[in-house]
Amino acid sequence: MALFKTLALALVAAALGAPACAQGAPEKSKVVLGVGGKPALYYLPLTIAERKGFFKEEGLEVEINDFAGGARALQALVGGSVDVVTGAYEHTVRMQAKGQDIRGVIELGRFPSITVAVRKDQAEKVRSAADFKGKKIGVTAPGSSTYLIPLYAMSKAGLKASDASFIGVGATASAVAALQRGEIDIISNTEPVISKLEQEGAVVPLIDTRTEAGTKALFGGSNPAATLYTRAEFIERNPETTQRLVNAFMKALKWLQGATPEEIAETVPADYHLGDKALYIAALRKSLESYSRDGIVSPEGMRSVLDMLKTLDPEMQNAAVDLAKTFDDRFVKKAAGRS
Repeated sequence: MALFKTLALALVAAALGAPACAQGAPEKSKVVLGVGGKPALYYLPLTIAERKGFFKEEGLEVEINDFAGGARALQALVGGSVDVVTGAYEHTVRMQAKGQDIRGVIELGRFPSITVAVRKDQAEKVRSAADFKGKKIGVTAPGSSTYLIPLYAMSKAGLKASDASFIGVGATASAVAALQRGEIDIISNTEPVISKLEQEGAVVPLIDTRTEAGTKALFGGSNPAATLYTRAEFIERNPETTQRLVNAFMKALKWLQGATPEEIAETVPADYHLGDKALYIAALRKSLESYSRDGIVSPEGMRSVLDMLKTLDPEMQNAAVDLAKTFDDRFVKKAAGRS
């Protein structure tokens, strides 16, 4: 009888433990993540995953390295100092064209959520991208998405990159200060920087991709923004770690869909408010539409980004890019219970 009870208890314990065993332990319990301007609302899902403890729920310790812009975060990934990056989807397309197998695993932003605005005292002279010639344009970092948006608008107006000066100003208070001091004529940045400048009456927006309407006005359709991406080699060696990262970000996206701007403002660090919590809440209201609903980059969005890069970069014009390799949707589908 005692032996029977022991066996029975062992079977029950095994059954209860089956799901955990089936999931398996992460290959890497500590992951180094790179980002370019973490306080920006562009990367809000990352901050939510961190602050709500979603990484820890997935058994991961995530060390976040914050760089001055997305291009530098990408360089860190290529150089091997970070494992994964929250950065613009377009980076995966560009790197595939260069023969480097970097892939997105979850979409965080479905619209760029970047606004290009002119300093108010220049507004009479600068009414559209056609007037950017000879101007100093502040971006988070040269090569980042905040650089590509005004450059794409300029190209549609018949201008080249050399027709303006692009200056890296970061994505926080440093960007606000650069415009206030008159160091730049035009700013291309994310929230809450833009809303702070709007509230102060310091800028006049010209291009606004915080909304679907504004994104379509510039691109003619969808244009995915922030993603979590990494090297294909990392995915192959660490599928369970990758899955858990995606699970955490999916939780963050779902939480954002049900949260109020006030709840979000309470969740992020106070210094993200740039000294004005009400302003931050207002910026959130303008940006919530931009976050991904299902975590998947659509084929339409892939083509839109490739078309943009072919327009802007001579090296991309004849590049053969297999767009299917730029985004691996297996982990998102599993996280959503659709696998």
